[in-house]
Amino acid sequence: MPRYAQLVMGPAGSGKSTYCSTMVQHCEALGRAVQVVNLDPAAELFSYPVMADIRELIEVDDVMEDESLRFGPNGGLVFCMEYFANNFSWLEESLGHVEDDYVLFDCPGQIELYTHLPVMKQLVEQLQQWEFRVCGVFLVDSQFMVESFKFISGVLAALSAMISLEIPQINVMTKMDLLSKKAKKEIEKYLDPDMYSMIEDSTNMLKSKRFKKLTKSICGLIDDYGMVRFLPLDRSDEESINIVLQHIDFTIQYGEDLEFKEPKECEEDKSALVDEYFQDHVDE
Repeated sequence: MPRYAQLVMGPAGSGKSTYCSTMVQHCEALGRAVQVVNLDPAAELFSYPVMADIRELIEVDDVMEDESLRFGPNGGLVFCMEYFANNFSWLEESLGHVEDDYVLFDCPGQIELYTHLPVMKQLVEQLQQWEFRVCGVFLVDSQFMVESFKFISGVLAALSAMISLEIPQINVMTKMDLLSKKAKKEIEKYLDPDMYSMIEDSTNMLKSKRFKKLTKSICGLIDDYGMVRFLPLDRSDEESINIVLQHIDFTIQYGEDLEFKEPKECEEDKSALVDEYFQDHVDE
């Protein structure tokens, strides 16, 4: 039997732990068993039960307090993750092996883990050896994405993780429930963006011709290849949570032996569902 995994990624403050808690509660309501593994050695508090916690193996505070190492917060986290990569046997033992495993991995937010360090890629390869079907879930705070420049930065962060890990990836805008009505209307254009129109919004603010050209090239690349799209996540709305979960399930073919079918909202109907979501919530 295949096993299933979500790698929950995103910058610090994007809502990774809240996402895991929300998905656990949602799946419990559906009668589905979902487990969570904390892979952030600097985590402090989270509101979900864990089947494994990397802090049982190594913790950032211990590394920083070690006088022979003398690492700062970022160096300490990198050390912890490299130590973790050399001790995957701990994770294998913690996971065990039961039928129909579905595990959310709450990952650290430091971008270097997905750009030039091999740790997360090694984790993906190890999970695949353990017969996991892995999907990346990249979270970006919707409150951060309401301006073109910030949006492009978020897209590049998501893209770097996708290229580094080489796994299917669902990109999610979190904290939609915290946006004002005006901001919700404004952010619709960022879910399935027309990058060429954003070029005009962005380059008009740039004085340097060189940076204008660079911005146009980046936006054109993203648009031409359809590399990055986002789903909205409103944790106060069960339909919004279910849409995100269905897309992830389809990506990893969860329950395909049970004649799992592509959700109706995938691809061609996705825009209609997103429009309906915004119409319902903006009009409230």
